[in-house]
Amino acid sequence: MRLHTVGLVATLVLALLVAPFAADAQRLTTVYRIGWLGGGSPPTGPNPSLEAFRQGLRDLGYVEGQNLVIEYRYAEGKFERFPALAAELVRLPVDVIVTGGVNAARAAQQATRTIPIVIAAGGDPVGAGLVASLARPGGNITGLSFMSSALGGKRLELLKEAVPTVSRVAVLVNPSNSNTVLQWKEMEGAAQSLGMQLHALEVRSADEVERAFATATREGVGALMVFRDFLTGTLRAQIIHLAATSRLPVMSEEREFVDAGGLLSYGPSLADLTRRAATYVDKILKGTKPADLPVEQPIKFELVVNLKTAQALGLTLSPGLLFQADEVIK
Repeated sequence: MRLHTVGLVATLVLALLVAPFAADAQRLTTVYRIGWLGGGSPPTGPNPSLEAFRQGLRDLGYVEGQNLVIEYRYAEGKFERFPALAAELVRLPVDVIVTGGVNAARAAQQATRTIPIVIAAGGDPVGAGLVASLARPGGNITGLSFMSSALGGKRLELLKEAVPTVSRVAVLVNPSNSNTVLQWKEMEGAAQSLGMQLHALEVRSADEVERAFATATREGVGALMVFRDFLTGTLRAQIIHLAATSRLPVMSEEREFVDAGGLLSYGPSLADLTRRAATYVDKILKGTKPADLPVEQPIKFELVVNLKTAQALGLTLSPGLLFQADEVIK
């Protein structure tokens, strides 16, 4: 009897020791499929945000081609393509859908109420009706929002510091984007306190960009503000070219505009947000429900200044502004 008991105990101990290794082995041999639903075009060169997401997954033990497959779908700036692309991912099917904004997330949610959806860097998911609250999302959507109070006002303050004489600012917006109204309202109050007038220039396609700049010239604006949007991101090169031709300093939420020749950008680090999105994917693949994962707001913000553009525009930027910058492009 004693030998039988000892043998039973030894078997139980061995099982307890082996179980974690068996679980790890199962995780390594399981191939997960993630759907990436982007609003822009497939990258033709380095894409810092996408690479940050992929690196975040690698840091957590996921390797494409081994235990991970990522299915990429891009709307190429056409929001009307989201439903069909989301439906494609659902039919595959995928284990998780990762989107770059609330419009893509809405299309994904309409396509499935069971597959988890992670917003990598969206606008206001509560205002868009995608989640019940930031703390308790409910449903099958969670993720990270790039929205934060007072950012619009801060951008106008920085623009005023860079171009003290500016009083009229054109704002390039895509009215199809549900975040536009919220951002506009936030900036209006700040503009009044700074003695600035805002002029909305609606752009729904590449054909409307040149007309928008012609309007800006007629209205005598002194600078251009670009709202973050898949469409404006896709048309970035055209926007920057026309701004340079019109000698308009450009303030954006995204540093990619400054890399392309814009003057300033101030906003959340998109690379930081997408890297953190990988942790959401990891938790979901390990069994956590999206409804139980609070939506996070940005904690890291970057001010990027293009000194070459300032010099081309004949602007002398104050030492104080340059001191605030996280990066100065020379």
